[in-house]
Amino acid sequence: MTFSFDDVRAQALAWPGVEDGTSYGTPALKVRGKLLARLREDGDTLVVTGVDTDERALLMAIEPAVYHLTNHYVGWPIVLARLSAIPDQGSLDKVMGLLHRQWRAVAPKTLVRRFDAAGSA
Repeated sequence: MTFSFDDVRAQALAWPGVEDGTSYGTPALKVRGKLLARLREDGDTLVVTGVDTDERALLMAIEPAVYHLTNHYVGWPIVLARLSAIPDQGSLDKVMGLLHRQWRAVAPKTLVRRFDAAGSA
């Protein structure tokens, strides 16, 4: 099974306030203008925000085929995920978990409360 940005996008758009956007000329997911993730120019790599260096190192050690980093992102709370290397739904769920956590961090608290009250968490 091969996953794509469309798979990530479809799940993320179910969260309140998430919208399509662009970042550096590529498709992105944003909440009120704040970046959650974007697709890199290669069309296969997802830039996932809100991942600290310790967690990033752990992800890269556990699933090196999926998670990686380029020198450009070393100083940022970001990990890169190769969508075509995600082996199964469980691994995609991990990526979505990272995005959902970042959504909770950047979305307006009223949207998060409404989402939680609806039992969608």
